[in-house]
Amino acid sequence: MIGHLQRNKVKYIAPFVHLIHGVDSERLLHEINKQGAKNDRVIDVLIQIHIAIESTKFGFSYEEAEAVLSKAKELEHVRITGLMGMASYTHNTVQLTAEFSGLQDFYNRLQPTNNWSILSMGMSSDYKLAVDAGSNMIRVGSLIFGSRN
Repeated sequence: MIGHLQRNKVKYIAPFVHLIHGVDSERLLHEINKQGAKNDRVIDVLIQIHIAIESTKFGFSYEEAEAVLSKAKELEHVRITGLMGMASYTHNTVQLTAEFSGLQDFYNRLQPTNNWSILSMGMSSDYKLAVDAGSNMIRVGSLIFGSRN
């Protein structure tokens, strides 16, 4: 599941989803856990970190993420497999590199104690910078399918 997920939609995807790409609130994380329990399964998720300068993007601040992560181990039906961040919509490579590097630093600091495997950042317009910054999962839909109308 890629994209902003509303809590009331989790029940529809919980039986079959492989990975929820962007958990951006504690309430959503708890709803995923609840629906995982109802479906007798553990659901893999990425915690979305707000790395962009734009307020229109979703995600936890670094501080909020640390607080949520410290409590997330109590959730029996959620497995956090890494972090995800969406950079600012800009062609400013200095800004993009700073946002990606900040998330990579956060990931590298927390990864050893969390055993994560995924650092997802980068889209069609900035994936090369994201890969250079350490991303191992990118979203390149418009490069494959073309721009949305």
